[in-house]
Amino acid sequence: MTESIITEKLVKNIIERRDREIHKGSCGRILIAAGSVGMAGAAVLSARGALRSGGGLVQLSVPSEIFPIVQTGVPEATCLTVGLDNVDLSRYDAAAAGPGLGDSSESVDKVRKLLNYFDGPLVLDADGLNIAARRNFFGIMRARKGQLIITPHMGEAKRLMGDDFSAEMTRQQLAEALAEKTGAVTVLKGAGTVVAARGQKTYTNTTGNPGMATAGSGDVLTGIITSLSGQRHSGGRRIEPFEAALAGVYIHGLAGDLGAEEKGEYGLLAGDIAEYTAYAVKKILEES
Repeated sequence: MTESIITEKLVKNIIERRDREIHKGSCGRILIAAGSVGMAGAAVLSARGALRSGGGLVQLSVPSEIFPIVQTGVPEATCLTVGLDNVDLSRYDAAAAGPGLGDSSESVDKVRKLLNYFDGPLVLDADGLNIAARRNFFGIMRARKGQLIITPHMGEAKRLMGDDFSAEMTRQQLAEALAEKTGAVTVLKGAGTVVAARGQKTYTNTTGNPGMATAGSGDVLTGIITSLSGQRHSGGRRIEPFEAALAGVYIHGLAGDLGAEEKGEYGLLAGDIAEYTAYAVKKILEES
């Protein structure tokens, strides 16, 4: 597959200035299944990433034990109990599962339900990917109605590939192989994040820095990509999942670059990346 790079010019063709008459329902209703006892921060960071990148309404499916932490950490989001059995999934424009989710039976059921019954764009990250790999959900992943985005780091990519993994693969080849195996838009995280999808050019990101190698950075990225997947252009057309992945990794990297300019690479935190996501979007739109 032909390779290219993600540039600001490309991203400017994906996100746009908002209409003055827009309301929160027009900006995307986002569901994020995340967090567990001891991992509440992952839910908070993913929600912050979704909100700072423009999500209109973010709801978190988290255990009730961590409600106080989550609602203090991100008061703009609302919380749902851990199960999704009584949730009307059709009301959401995009969803994500995985950050800090754990590997409990409830978490497995949640990932399975979203794969099977949510028809919109779905982002799988972290524990969501590990659940899919260990329980061999590949058939479900390929067969689902809505488009799927996966955001593995190298370790998760190896687990997903299993016996099909080869150390001889380049990062581009690995991302393309994952896209073929899962049917998903694949975001292979790392220095020069790679975005691949079947029938599309493979792209390498041009933003980001070593300071982003910090706990929670990937949770913020999950929120950003999910948020963009749930948004629409002024004409009503939804941002496609492949577009959301391209724009999301660029914005995430740019947020990290802006944060590092202020705080340095050593002191950069995932919370800073979430905060600077707003400034990254602002910078892109102001230069349009």
